[in-house]
Amino acid sequence: MDSVQEAGAGGRRHEARFAESKFKAQSKFMPRPLIIAIDGPSGAGKSTLGRMLARELNLLYIDTGSMYRAVALAVMESSISSTDDVAVGSLAARVSIDLRGDPDSMEVTLDGRDVTESIRREEVTHLSSIISAIPEVRRAMVERQREMGKLGAVLNGRDIGTVVFPNADVKFFLTAVPDERAQRRFVEESVQDPNVDFEATFVDMTERDRRDSTRADSPLRIAENAVVIDSTGLSIDEVFAKMIAVVQATLATPGDW
Repeated sequence: MDSVQEAGAGGRRHEARFAESKFKAQSKFMPRPLIIAIDGPSGAGKSTLGRMLARELNLLYIDTGSMYRAVALAVMESSISSTDDVAVGSLAARVSIDLRGDPDSMEVTLDGRDVTESIRREEVTHLSSIISAIPEVRRAMVERQREMGKLGAVLNGRDIGTVVFPNADVKFFLTAVPDERAQRRFVEESVQDPNVDFEATFVDMTERDRRDSTRADSPLRIAENAVVIDSTGLSIDEVFAKMIAVVQATLATPGDW
């Protein structure tokens, strides 16, 4: 699952809320668009925390994984073979993909059609992790992500801080131990499919980690100057407080902002 444990100590929740309220006042005076990059493997909490940061900072939230899932859905609905890299890359460059709405109710459209729910199917997610390794697909998506985020955004993915926005104002790399990341994915997938198997989820996640970190084009790695946060055993409030503190420190440092 791409979320972090909800449980957290009351004191830490208060500290997180205090940090947020201070930041809201400060964020009103940002002199230029703020770009925050969040990278990490599956189940590290990128989507959950990306939405929280975007909401807090009043920024566009760009879930790049949803864009690759939309391409995968387009491939599945077409007569194109998913093993034909040239054809898949060409399709990725042609289709229209848009992200609309606020961070908590983002709508994903494919050629004007709402596919928000459709792209969450397991078979679509599986194919997206395969076609995302195709260089032509990545180039098409990176170009769109740069265009969408140039006015300020929180973006999450696997190559945001290394390729899409290497000069992002703030870069995070979120991670957690494999068992915990797999458990998060398992819980999330169980909502869609009560028959999902934990072992199958773990194997699939491990294989995706391998593909993401070894692909020739834009492999998953820690970006230069990225702040690494291991969310193992941490509540969502604890991780969020850490991230907000980093953003505040960046804005308060002369020369960084």
